[in-house]
Order: sequence, then structure tokens, then C-alpha cells
Amino acid sequence: MTRPAALLTALALTVLMVSAGCTGTGQERTVLTVVPAGSLLSPLEEIEAAFEDRHPDIDVRLEGHGSIQAIRQVTDLKRPIDVVAVADASLIPDMMYIPMGDGEGNYTDWYIPFAENEIVIACTGRSAGADEITPENWHRVLSRPDVRVGFSNPMLDACGYRALMVTALAEEYYDEPGLFRAIIGNSFDPPLTPARVDGMTTLALPERMRPADGKVAIRDGSIYLLSLLDSGGIDYAFEYKSVAEEHGLRWIDLPAGINLGSAAHADDYRKVHVTLGFERFRSIGSERVGQPIVYAVTIPATAPHPDEARIFMEFALDAFREGGTGWPRPMETGAGAATAYHATD
Repeated sequence: MTRPAALLTALALTVLMVSAGCTGTGQERTVLTVVPAGSLLSPLEEIEAAFEDRHPDIDVRLEGHGSIQAIRQVTDLKRPIDVVAVADASLIPDMMYIPMGDGEGNYTDWYIPFAENEIVIACTGRSAGADEITPENWHRVLSRPDVRVGFSNPMLDACGYRALMVTALAEEYYDEPGLFRAIIGNSFDPPLTPARVDGMTTLALPERMRPADGKVAIRDGSIYLLSLLDSGGIDYAFEYKSVAEEHGLRWIDLPAGINLGSAAHADDYRKVHVTLGFERFRSIGSERVGQPIVYAVTIPATAPHPDEARIFMEFALDAFREGGTGWPRPMETGAGAATAYHATD
């Protein structure tokens, strides 16, 4: 074959290959964007793999954020998100039962609670005081000036304001005035100081949570504290129990009266309120009230693929009913599990 003929043959083959790619009959996959709280990432990665095996036409894309940040992807950043799953069910009505504007409806009018959790104090064998800390003396160990403590940013992440709630509740539970300031409050300038009036404790936060010393460290999400804990940058972290279990950490269980994990103590939890100082965005649930930890999921009204989103959501809810190692625990039967709550409820 002459050189010109060979070139023509190669060109013809290239055209045929390109044409075949353009006219192929393979179905394009639907990309489903799911934005969960960080403590749900690992369980949802397992669920994603099982779901895509059963639904090869759907490509699930997970993007973890703090719970407040997850909702803001829809309400403030206007991103086309298909499913939102948060670690605080009350954030959905507070931040998403609001009009989208231009005469349209709300960002959502319903949510489904599906799992529960509790706050623990996570640590490693290298943590200062690790050889002596117990569920009875943890608050005294964390109060020491040389013990470094971490929690997530309460402006972005539910675990962050829950860390503050747990510490404020502990001050009353152990009857040790000044405990909150010793563990957290004195690390800020001016110090963060809970106010107690008529049996209610309130804590107003500044817009920017910037510790003034090295005793306290803050990260955008609770899962981002894990690398600090592992490297020795902090000694203890306020974490969800499921996260500590999933990552093989040591942890200290807290009394049910303060760990935000018991429905029987809901009245005790409600005695602490945290007011977030975050004012730069259009929607924010600024008044957070202590209550048992409940996870919830919704499909935004702006979801680009609502049918596929519902298929995935129902698949995930079935998986959470079964539970898994390092997962938030399933809700008890009859406690609202898989029951949709609507704006009119």
C-alpha cells in the first residue's frame, strides 16, 4: 500500500470510530448529587456501592459537609442538589421551609428522620491523661490547661454546637460553676460564657469562632478533627459515637443526661440554647435548642432528578433500618422512623 493510500485508510478508520462513539446505543447514566453530613459519609459510601450495583443507570456522587453547610448548598449557593441528609432533623424545617423567591414554593416541605446518635469524647492512647480519664472524671481532665480539645465549627456543623451544649449541660450536671469556661470558653477573647436564667442556659456565639490560644482547635466538620487527633494536635475531640467507632478510636461515654442521645432526657437537653452569630448568608437556623440527636433526609424542591432521588433515598432508608458498624443507630420502631414530617404537621 502506498503512503497516501495508508493515510487515507487510517483517516477512514478514525472517522468510523468517532462515528461509532457518537451514535452508540449505550444509555447515559443519570448523575445523582447527594450531600450528607460528614458523619454519614462512610455509611453512604457503602450504600452507594450496593445501590449502583442494582441501578447501573444511576451514578451517585457524594459530597460531605457539615449539616448547616449541606443545606446551604441548596438555599444560599443555589446548587442543583438531589438529596440532602443532615445530622440534626430540626435544621430542615428551620432552614428549608422558606420560600425560594419569585413566587415559588419552599425549598422543601418535608423530611424523614431515620437514625440517632450521641456525643462522646474521642481520644487515642497518646492523649494527655488517657491513662486516667473515665466517664466519671472526663470533665476534670478536659479542664486542665495543658489538655487540648477539639470540636467542629458550630456555624457550619451540628456536632459543633452540640459540643457546646454538652459542655454547658455538664456544668449543671456536675454542679461545677465555671466548667464550660475552663474547657472551652476561656480560649476565646472575649471568653464564651453561658448565661443561666430561670433554669435555662443560653450561649451567644460571635460570628467568627477563632480560639485565642492553643487549648482549643476548631475545624469545619467533626470528621476533620480525626487527623488532628491522630497526629497529636489535640488530645480529645467531641465526636459522634458512630464516628469514633467507625475509625477505631477510644472514646469516653457520657451520662445520658448530657450526651444528647436519649429521648428520655429531652426535657433536660432543652434547657440549653446556643445562638449562632453567623449573619452573612440569607438563611440560617440561628437559634439551636438542645434535643436528642436525630438524622433526617429530604429531597429539595429544586432537585434536578427527583424520581431517581426518591429511589435512592428509599434504598438508603432501608439500609439504615438494618444498620452497620460505625453507622448512626437505627431509630426505634414507633419513634418516627421513616415517617415523613410535613410543613403542616
